[in-house]
Amino acid sequence: MATAAVKVTQKKKKERTAQTEPESVVTKTTVTTACSSGVMRAPLRWVLWDVKDTLLKVRASVGEQYCKEAERLGLSLSHKEVDAAFRQAYRHYSSRYPNYGITQGLDGQSWWMGVVRGTFSRCRVQDPALLNTLAHNLYHNFSNAENWEVFPDSKKALESCSSLGLKLGVVSNFDSRLEAILRVCGLLSHFSFLITSEEAGVAKPNTAIFYQALQKCGVPAANVAHIGDHYVNDYLTSWSVGIHGFLLDRKNEHNQHDVPKEHRLSSLVELPSRLQQHMD
Repeated sequence: MATAAVKVTQKKKKERTAQTEPESVVTKTTVTTACSSGVMRAPLRWVLWDVKDTLLKVRASVGEQYCKEAERLGLSLSHKEVDAAFRQAYRHYSSRYPNYGITQGLDGQSWWMGVVRGTFSRCRVQDPALLNTLAHNLYHNFSNAENWEVFPDSKKALESCSSLGLKLGVVSNFDSRLEAILRVCGLLSHFSFLITSEEAGVAKPNTAIFYQALQKCGVPAANVAHIGDHYVNDYLTSWSVGIHGFLLDRKNEHNQHDVPKEHRLSSLVELPSRLQQHMD
């Protein structure tokens, strides 16, 4: 009887665990099972793209860009000190107000302005008016092309995908400035739609943002690929919903053994030929 009671208790524990586990959790087991063959079962129709550090990157360090604006307003600060302060402020806001604080009444602009104020206040800038001016100016500065660098292989890869007959969309953990940034960087015209985490109300690795993208695509996940540079947010999460994920590893920094070589890209130059293998 005691043994039977233990078994029943263990069964109930497992049931409770299964009921409370979030649907958005991505596990390696799920992904490995989904893509172990490395072969797509349906022809590609759409390609989804991450943006930051996949198609473009911040041109200079945050410390340099923040210091440049501070100097314009009469402040002299160390790039390294500002970089370190930014990392602290960014971590604090990301933890306290995830995904731009959307569920807590914030938006992308108020969130980023809070990060900027938090950065400079850690560097002994205390004047509220000056902090607000810095925050306002820097938020808008990052909508300008001069603060972003498009990778040399990005435009060609996008053009090649379009010439293969593939439609393109964006799924990015980004704020509402993304459309303006892509426009001034000459990339916006390649995409049929953009989904930012601010607009979606959820951020990768929550699978809900990919389901929103699939609704816009209007095809099953098996007809869709996704390219990004983040192992969890882009690769594991896309595979967990049935999308064919590719991991972009420009600096050969990802050493995960569960990513088959056919899913790895060292450059976007390699992408069109990989995609073409999975088309009618």
